Amino acid sequence: MSEQPAWPLDDRGAAYGDGLFETILVRGGRPLLWDEHLARLARGCHVLGIPMPPEHALAAPLAEAGPGLEVLKLTLTRGSGGRGYCPPASPRPRLRWQLAEFVPVESRWHSGVRVRHCRLRLASQPLLAGLKHLNRLENVLARAEWSDDGIAEGLLSDADGRLVEATAMNLFWQRGGRLETPCLERCGVAGSLREALISRLDIHAVEAGDEALVGAEAVWLGNSIQGVWPVVRLDDAAGAERYRWTLGAVHRTFQAEAHALLGYPCP
Repeated sequence: MSEQPAWPLDDRGAAYGDGLFETILVRGGRPLLWDEHLARLARGCHVLGIPMPPEHALAAPLAEAGPGLEVLKLTLTRGSGGRGYCPPASPRPRLRWQLAEFVPVESRWHSGVRVRHCRLRLASQPLLAGLKHLNRLENVLARAEWSDDGIAEGLLSDADGRLVEATAMNLFWQRGGRLETPCLERCGVAGSLREALISRLDIHAVEAGDEALVGAEAVWLGNSIQGVWPVVRLDDAAGAERYRWTLGAVHRTFQAEAHALLGYPCP
């Protein structure tokens, strides 16, 4: 595993979560969905007021990539300086990276996954909605709600019960023959795979609660690292079974579209 030096104690990313990050699948030295990752990072830099590093600086770690499958994590902070929460007038961003070997969980592609609802509700903050910023404490607390290895992910809703995402993946479903995904205008992370699929398929961003899943023909979770996992069972926050799905052609069709973007096979 290759990585940069540790953060200084006065780094604003470490102290306040004042920064952004991207996790990118790298296959044989080639970053996948690179344009989508850079676009989201640029949006985040604009919102936070952090200068965007040049592309050659962001791509420099790829020179150390090996022939296999790896994950590149880029972390960009505002750097050090400022007084308390007040940011420095002229930030000097700090970029760090980590490159690590990666093996996807292929059994979840083939057999599907069991997921559960989380008790935690995501706070609404439209200014930060869609960004992959460093303030991920909500996700940490949500993931701490279960320890059963049989549960692959937890679904998160906002304070009004609207579906948003999973703790580390985006959520998709097909209902009445129509592909849908939660609207992310109030909170949540607009994943790079989600953005790529929306640009290629007729996917509708909607506001919906749990009833959308119960009435769906198929449900999936996906991100740009793991690919797409079909959901075969949904539990409530107490662990009781809520609904089941049988894997079929509709699951594989959507999975094939996503996996083609990542170089993964479709079961």
